[in-house]
Amino acid sequence: MPRKSTETPKKTAPAKKIATVKKASPSRKAKPLKVLLLSTEVNPYSKSGGLGDVAGSLPKALREVGVDVRIIMPLHKSVPRELIADAKEIVSFTVQLSWRSQTATVLSLNDTIYFIKNDYYFNRDNFYGEHDDHERFAFFSKAAVEMLMTIDFPADILHCNDWHTALSATYLRDIYRQFAYYAKTKSLVTIHNLNYQGVFGREILWDISLNDGYFTNGDMELHGNISYLKAGLVHADALSTVSKTYAKEIQTPEYGYGLDGLLQKRGTEDGKLWGITNGIDVAENNPEIDPCVYVNFNADSLDKKRENKHKLQEELGLPVGDMPMFSMITRLAEQKGFDILAVIMDELMRMDIQLVVLGTGDARYEDMLRHYAWCNPQKVSANIRFNATLAQRIYAGSDMFLMPSVYEPCGLGQLFAMRYGTIPIVRKTGGLADTVQHFNEKTGKGNGFLFEDYVASGLMWAIKEALKVYGTPGWEAVVRNAMSGDYSWNKAAGEYVKMYKKILKS
Repeated sequence: MPRKSTETPKKTAPAKKIATVKKASPSRKAKPLKVLLLSTEVNPYSKSGGLGDVAGSLPKALREVGVDVRIIMPLHKSVPRELIADAKEIVSFTVQLSWRSQTATVLSLNDTIYFIKNDYYFNRDNFYGEHDDHERFAFFSKAAVEMLMTIDFPADILHCNDWHTALSATYLRDIYRQFAYYAKTKSLVTIHNLNYQGVFGREILWDISLNDGYFTNGDMELHGNISYLKAGLVHADALSTVSKTYAKEIQTPEYGYGLDGLLQKRGTEDGKLWGITNGIDVAENNPEIDPCVYVNFNADSLDKKRENKHKLQEELGLPVGDMPMFSMITRLAEQKGFDILAVIMDELMRMDIQLVVLGTGDARYEDMLRHYAWCNPQKVSANIRFNATLAQRIYAGSDMFLMPSVYEPCGLGQLFAMRYGTIPIVRKTGGLADTVQHFNEKTGKGNGFLFEDYVASGLMWAIKEALKVYGTPGWEAVVRNAMSGDYSWNKAAGEYVKMYKKILKS
């Protein structure tokens, strides 16, 4: 009830009406969106590819726009313990997977990132490829959902990434949503690479607290096996992927890997599939202040970029000079275009160019690169390893960056390269098509060079197009265009917030 005033009211003339102004009641401050982001790798704690970069940088951008986002990941054996020295153990609880009970111990670092500790599942040398991956990631997915109530973080959105965490959407829908605490929590599954689907035999369903009905009703069945990713695609409240073009591509048989029909339904028919292009952490990847590069520079001091090239040549034992230097920093895998690169290698070796490669992967591609480096030590530097400092120096020192991918959900390498003034030569697919525009000498617009068909002649055409411009006034224009692009998470963070809000209204 309204309180009575204790003040004596002032008398007013009865014949005169007093106009009153109704004060607007103070608006309630909107509660921030609460998001729990699940990922098996998060940079700088663990990283084997682009997923780790995204999970490490996207939450920062979301916090800047007011989202209360927390991250949860497994405490892998390889997580540098000095990075989590201040983490506090906040709770332990038992997770039941069929007949097996395992303890999930939660460590919290600054109340922004949580680690699920369980040595039985995660004290391993490898992130993936273990004999019991089906059980390890089911445990993590179930533990992540249970943790919400245990630490009292009532998430609006459970944001799952790739197949390793997709089962969280299934557990949320079919087990936990019957509890009032989870009644309003919605799930989102983000596809980082549809080719990796978490496929296992149907018999493992009983090991992960599900049953054979998930196979027979088709929710998880895929070519006679079961797929964790398909479970997420079916059971999540919404889906997203990491570029707009890739969101369209995966709805076709060529890129859908058997799930194109399902994705068409969820995307075209239901409107529940979004494509949001990834960004990068531009603060950490800034040529003006990056401590890893030899000489800091920007678009107005490109002579210093040339210094980086010369020092890189010295470090790698290549002849020092201004010949065009191509680079690749990538997994050595078929997806990355090494089959068509192999076809043109001999022709490249007849040109006055240098090629620097950093990465590991399939033995056939490792051996191919070692062979060409041995035969052409003045032209090829094959670094069959990964070194973060060397990677930054290659981005800063090389002239052109090759990404002739078969498919590329988003790609981060081309974004890092352009940030450092290294011009991407890419196939027009997925996120490469969304972020790289072919340079036009007449208009001066464009930040790279593209080819369309996945054929060696297309790659060679794009390389020659770039070489035509190299050394001309147009080259400085394309470099400046590349360096002036906005590769931050700012735009993407806003799109994620819009998507989260739409999911909550659905």
